[in-house]
Amino acid sequence: MGFMPERENQDGFCRARQRMLTHDLKGRDITDPEVLRVMVEVPRERFIRKEYQPQAYSDGPLPIGAGQTISQPYIVALMTQLLRLEPHHEVLEIGTGSGYQTAILARLARRVFTIEKLPDLSASARNVLGSLSIDNVEFQVGDGSCGWPQERLFDRIIVTAAVPDLPPPVWTQLAEGGLIVAPVGGGSAQELVLAEKLRGRGVERRVCGCRFVKLLGRHGF
Repeated sequence: MGFMPERENQDGFCRARQRMLTHDLKGRDITDPEVLRVMVEVPRERFIRKEYQPQAYSDGPLPIGAGQTISQPYIVALMTQLLRLEPHHEVLEIGTGSGYQTAILARLARRVFTIEKLPDLSASARNVLGSLSIDNVEFQVGDGSCGWPQERLFDRIIVTAAVPDLPPPVWTQLAEGGLIVAPVGGGSAQELVLAEKLRGRGVERRVCGCRFVKLLGRHGF
């Protein structure tokens, strides 16, 4: 009898995950089969504080502490789909947060390099990803607006907090032909921007309106 509540919880999460897939992802404009697959496979409830777990698959952001949030599933899926990830790609993530977006990226790319300003969030994300046997992620604590601390180029870059503009040091670390997606704008509302690096210049596309917490740092807020 002691196993029943846990089993009921897992069954409930499974049903909620399928609802998310049908209504919030397929029901909108998420069509990439690999993105849809990993969105169902990665247990979002593991990245959320216990009191918010019943809302794990509702299509909205949730608090994760320190004034930060975990993005709504649709936005996570949309940003991932926009990156057009391939299995050989190396990805830079600015803003580890809960680690949920990190886990989604790690299931699709060769390696993910993720940087977070808040040590407690970084440590928590590392623990959750370790418990899920996701081991192709490198973690750093620092100012993500300054890019990865070691000199290197990335095939794809994702910024998971609002920036006034694409941070120049981050842009420098994007490889030629690479893609970067970021919420760009003011502190209260932004536009999701997808930029491709061609001959050193950015070709930008504005995707949709969005709302993220601010990226704090030298090239953030």
